[in-house]
Amino acid sequence: MGRFITFTLGALASLAPLAPAQVAVRGGVVHTMAGPPIEDGIVLIRDGKIAAIGPAATIEVPAGYEVLEAPVVTPGLVDARSVVGVAGYYNLEKGDQEQHEDSSPVQPELRALDAYNPREALVHWVRGFGVTTVQTGHAPRELVPGQLFIVKTVATTADDAAVRPFSAVAATLSNAAKRSDRSSPGTRAKMMSMLRSKLIEAQEYAAKQAAAEEGSPPARDLALEAMCAVLSGEVPMIVTAHRAQDIASALRLGREFDFRLILDGASEGYLLIDEIKAAGVPVILHPTMKRASGDAENLSFETAARLSEAGIPIAIKSGYESYVPKTRVVLFEAAVAASHGLGFDGALRSVTMDAATILDVADRVGSLELGKDGDVALYDGDPFEYTTHCVGTVIEGAVVARGERQR
Repeated sequence: MGRFITFTLGALASLAPLAPAQVAVRGGVVHTMAGPPIEDGIVLIRDGKIAAIGPAATIEVPAGYEVLEAPVVTPGLVDARSVVGVAGYYNLEKGDQEQHEDSSPVQPELRALDAYNPREALVHWVRGFGVTTVQTGHAPRELVPGQLFIVKTVATTADDAAVRPFSAVAATLSNAAKRSDRSSPGTRAKMMSMLRSKLIEAQEYAAKQAAAEEGSPPARDLALEAMCAVLSGEVPMIVTAHRAQDIASALRLGREFDFRLILDGASEGYLLIDEIKAAGVPVILHPTMKRASGDAENLSFETAARLSEAGIPIAIKSGYESYVPKTRVVLFEAAVAASHGLGFDGALRSVTMDAATILDVADRVGSLELGKDGDVALYDGDPFEYTTHCVGTVIEGAVVARGERQR
């Protein structure tokens, strides 16, 4: 197997962006997520895209290609909901904490793209575990905390790293969105009332836009434009809800306004399996090891397995931590779900192909297939075993992490 260099966190944080290279990744087993695993497989990456994939006996590695080898190869991992790059590693209130704006409970105009730091240490840290694509943005601590976007974990500008500059509007139906200073919202009924009001306002704004004479549309409103994108189906609304009553409220709101809904968190989702399935709503599930407190006090390690068995599309996320280090690692969260009924294949899909499908980026990431982005993670054993290391991460042909990472 190839020899890999060890990087410290500080070294990773100082890495300059790497240009795509011609790379051949050889694995004792290659999990493509588009078919059965390939024993002794090779993935050829040319100009950032997968140019060939198959058994080593059938693929000739061209001269000049860098060859990386590992016992296990998977697609780059996809984290379906995070705050990484918006929240920072050092927890400096006026330095690297951009994930919470508390001046207003409803602020869909806030763009994650404008807050994201691609050179943040946490971004480099998670990609050292094989995470190559993240949907990140504002934390679920306001009723509508802002927009989310999907980004590659590369050290470049946010614009260049973006896969989708505007991927969703985030909303929160939980105690986290209640205000403690006697302003609104102070109750769950007020949360729903405020969301309905903003959606109705957006409907009226869209109608005025459509009816306006050419050259005389109404004055632009960035918040309503974002909500109109939800109503038109351009982007989904991702609603963080943990308690069964809040999940039911999110489903009700989705029916009322007929928008594309994705549930986020869903700690008590196992209580509403039939309702979630009937609504055709996917779930970005809480980190398996999330602390069982507050709205999430009734979470279960088996929820991922139970929802998956029912045919509900799921992805596992790193989510939001209110203190250092501000993020979890989806590799570990999926591993615990695997050992509680989800199994190896289901767990790997929840942080690769299924996550990419829910985020509507499966045309680029989530599996190793011809023409897709050359995003690959290399491991020195079963990725879900605690003693395994990620020994290499490739993003669009650029080798962005090498070497063993101690856990």
